[in-house]
Amino acid sequence: MIVISGGDVSQIDPRMLSDLEWNIVRSKQASSNVYHYPSLDALLFELKMRTQIVEAAKAMYRSGVGFADFHNSRSNPQYWIRTQNGGFLLRPGVTPSAGIRDIYTQGYKYAFECAGAIIINLYKAVLETIGDRAFNYYFQNLYLRDWQHDSDLKLTYSYNNRDVYPGDVLYFRNPDVNPATPEWQGENVILLDRNLYYGHGVGIGTSEDIIAALNRARRPGSRRSAYLDNLVVRPDFEAIRMLTANVGQYG
Repeated sequence: MIVISGGDVSQIDPRMLSDLEWNIVRSKQASSNVYHYPSLDALLFELKMRTQIVEAAKAMYRSGVGFADFHNSRSNPQYWIRTQNGGFLLRPGVTPSAGIRDIYTQGYKYAFECAGAIIINLYKAVLETIGDRAFNYYFQNLYLRDWQHDSDLKLTYSYNNRDVYPGDVLYFRNPDVNPATPEWQGENVILLDRNLYYGHGVGIGTSEDIIAALNRARRPGSRRSAYLDNLVVRPDFEAIRMLTANVGQYG
């Protein structure tokens, strides 16, 4: 159920939302969970950013970026400095928006793990949601690696994958991964639609497709299947929306 302070879902002009966004609204309305929003704008912002997360994942799938563990990661040195632990630090003089967009336009120059792909897609979604100027102001000195090395996105964590929506980040765990390929101990994915996910390295597919791919990387003789974990990660949409309070000055 959606609860909006001083407003109601019925106030939304049907022409304002895409089919994907309306499906999110309907699913949240039908949920037993209560989703509180301080305003109608807050709901609309979340819907827009969820759409941009989905679009970023699809764009990355088309971009030609490679898959590599942290030891073998690579980036375009014109935009990024590769650090010793395999992360990417924005090169001085490069705007954050240019650095992020280069990953999607010159993907063949990049390779990284699935956790890094998630972070990059989330930054791309923020960029397309709040605009270049605001993004460049608030996200200077970008450093891309994984969730543990990121605080700018205000990521939130929960352990209930029953109520998830397009744009949410989930995790497929491979408990019997082959020690020879530890990078396949799991797959970070973005939910694109009902039972449709993007995972860097495995592509776009259903949960069955992703589990089958991970199962091919199990230790010899294992019969224990990979599975969808309860972990759900998403940015704090409201905290990011608040960055736009000065959008007239920066955006």
